[in-house]
Order: sequence, then structure tokens, then C-alpha cells
Amino acid sequence: MLQILVWGGSFFLMAVMADPISRDTGWPSQWVYGALSLSLMVSALVAPWSSRLIARYGGRPQMAASGAVVAVGLLIMGASHALAWFLVAWAVIGIGMAMGLYEALFATLGGLYGEGAGKAITGITLIAGFASTLSWPAVALGIEHIGWRATCVCYALVLLVVVAPLYWRVLPEGGRVELPARSQAQASTTGVQRSLYLMLTSMFAIGAIIMTAIAVQLVAVLRGLGHSLPMAIGLAAMLGPSQVASRVLQILAGKRHPIWTALAWVSLVLAGLLMVAFVPAATAVGLLIFGCGNGLRAIVRGLLPLALMPPDQYVLLMGRMSRPALIGQAVTPVVGGFLFEHYGAIGLLLALILLALTNVLLVVMVMRRVRHQANGV
Repeated sequence: MLQILVWGGSFFLMAVMADPISRDTGWPSQWVYGALSLSLMVSALVAPWSSRLIARYGGRPQMAASGAVVAVGLLIMGASHALAWFLVAWAVIGIGMAMGLYEALFATLGGLYGEGAGKAITGITLIAGFASTLSWPAVALGIEHIGWRATCVCYALVLLVVVAPLYWRVLPEGGRVELPARSQAQASTTGVQRSLYLMLTSMFAIGAIIMTAIAVQLVAVLRGLGHSLPMAIGLAAMLGPSQVASRVLQILAGKRHPIWTALAWVSLVLAGLLMVAFVPAATAVGLLIFGCGNGLRAIVRGLLPLALMPPDQYVLLMGRMSRPALIGQAVTPVVGGFLFEHYGAIGLLLALILLALTNVLLVVMVMRRVRHQANGV
């Protein structure tokens, strides 16, 4: 529930609130939507610092404070009558995102439970998969009845009242990891071969880029492929349930090395994109397959590094590994819009297919590394 609240008040908020803000203020829509990109860039800059704080002090104080930081951003946003203050609000929300979303929570759980954190990570990603499903109607209802500014204030009050007390109650104290005397930058790459670190970071960045491009451009892409607007919206709505369903299947699958979940993730994403691009009659099936694959992405982000790294390295590296993914998410709407405008729906899909194929190759390379480790090579 806490992850749903923080995701709903940050990353997912603009999908519902951007148009009412633009209409009410007269600010250009590209600046309003661009505030989320700014927030992601700020989050990318802050994420490594967030992981270091979790390593040094444990995650409970930071996770408890994350809701308050997002709430401050929402209060500034609700009171902003100038675009500059609106952008400041989203910069503050970006700090809160770095403090309290998946990477920070995964690092906290890794520090507390080590390899035993896997079950908690899987369960949390399953429940948090409903963040948009629950937050979008609630925010839309608030905008309709009390306006977007009052909705920001009300959401901020909920975060202030709920997040800190509950995190303080459910997360135990501790989770600090011992850092060697040398610099943290050196420590964060010791014990983890740099090539493995780069492969994992690249995988997660590519996955985030594909996810963001589909989230932003899917309806336009489907219309570019010849579907009507109602049909495109209906097809796009299939992604959410399929993502949650795949996480349920992951739980039912039991204990397997997360590299197999990673292989399922990238293979399903690639297969789904290929079907959408080249098999028009199977677009719905392709989107279901893509959604199932994308639903596994969050689980892999938490479990695969946990299986390949010592707990202290895991805590430190989660923030650093998230930086390229967040930067990629921030620039994807601009790059994706350029590709769609100049090369059409097929051009954008081909670019995403190439990225998805690259991810399959990266996972195969990591899988070879895992087999070598298992064989003592």
C-alpha cells in the first residue's frame, strides 16, 4: 500500500493531472509533461546518494521520510502560480522518488534480509503493480470535484499522515552494511566484476526505455498501425492486468534462479513487440505477451542483482544501477516522439525491437556468467 501511495503521488500522477493543469494555467503542455522528465533526471542524480545513506544508516528513516518529501513537492505544486515553481515542485518530487521507490526499497530489504529479501520483493512488486489502477481513478475523482490544486494538497496530507508512521512500524531497525575504509566508489565495484555490473545496468536501462516508450506512445502507435481510437485505448488497457498476472505466475513458479525470470522477461517483451509490429491480427495477443514480460521487469530488477552480489554490494549498487535507467526514462518521450514523427509507428517499433533484441543477448551473456559461477569456473 505504501508503494502504491508514493508511486501514485509521483511517477503516475502526471498521466491524469497534466491536461487539467495545462488548461487551468495556460502553461504549454510540453513544459507540464516535461516536469516529469525533470523529476526523473533529479531522481537519477540523487539515487546513488540514496543508496549510500541506506548503507550507512539503514533504510527505515529514509523510507519513512520519502512520503514527506513527495508531499512537500505536492504542496509546492498545488500552490504554484508560476511555471518555475511548478518545476521546483517536481524537482522535489524527484528527490522523494529516489528516496522511496523500488530501488531504495530493494536496497533497504537487501540490507535487512540479504538473500532472504527475494520473497518480500516479489510480493511488494505484485501489490504495487496496482498503483496506476488505484491512483488514477482516485486522482481523477479529486480533480473533478475539488480541482487539481486541492487534490495535490489532499494527496500530500495522506502521504504525511500514512507513509512515515507505517514505514516506521513495518520496517525493523538496522540493515546497515559495513563499508571498507577506502572510498565508497571503490567499494561499490569491489566484489562485483565490472563487466557484470555494466551488463546488469544496461539491461535495466534498456528495459526502462522500452517500458517508457510504450507507456507514452502506445495509443499513438496503435492508431498509426490503423486501429481506431476506441480500439487503441481498449488494447492499451490490457497491459496493466497482464503485468500483474505475470507477477502472480512468478510467485507460483516457486524458487528458481532469477536469471530464468530475466530470460522470460526479455523474451516475452521481444516476442510481444514483434507480434504488434508484424502480425496485425494478433495485436491483442502481442500486447498481452509484452505486458506479461514487462511485469517481470520489476521483479528482475530486485532479485537478479541480489542473487549475483554480496548484500553490502547490493545495497550500494542499487542506486547507481538505477541512474542510467532513470536518465533513459527522462529522455525517452522526446526521442520516441522524434522517431514517431519522422519514421512513423513501424519506425518506432523497429527501434524498440532492436533494443529488446539487445536485451535478450545481454541476458544470455549474464546466464553464461551464472553457469560459470555455478560450475566454479
